[in-house]
Amino acid sequence: MQYEFEEILETIKMTEIEHFDIRTVTLGISLRDCADRNLEVTKQKIYEKILKYGKNHVKYANEIERQYGVSIANKRVSITPASIPFDSFSSEQFVEIAKVLDKAAEQIGIDYIAGYSALVQKGMTNGERELIKSIPIALSETERVV
Repeated sequence: MQYEFEEILETIKMTEIEHFDIRTVTLGISLRDCADRNLEVTKQKIYEKILKYGKNHVKYANEIERQYGVSIANKRVSITPASIPFDSFSSEQFVEIAKVLDKAAEQIGIDYIAGYSALVQKGMTNGERELIKSIPIALSETERVV
């Protein structure tokens, strides 16, 4: 009984005095199956998949906050690094993908969407170069893409 009381006091101390919070809750979504030769089809698949799997992410995170009394600073979605499934696209097409990611992120109410990136530690494909080239424009034209 004494141990339970000490745990309760420790939790109160962390949440009230030390302002303990959960930094981020992340939902991972693979977009590997969204690639298509047609950019419009790809964009539609991306949007629909993020909405399908992410629609309740914020709702559940808010329920956890209420249930445990601990705030969650960020609710995010992390996708497959965009350069992997969309390697055949140009930098202009990658910007269009970023805009769809941003639109979907806004629709499901998350703080940001991660994965607009490339894995280049062992060299770069043409698609990875194109994605990297698109980053300044994509970030300037979106609000939730990181």
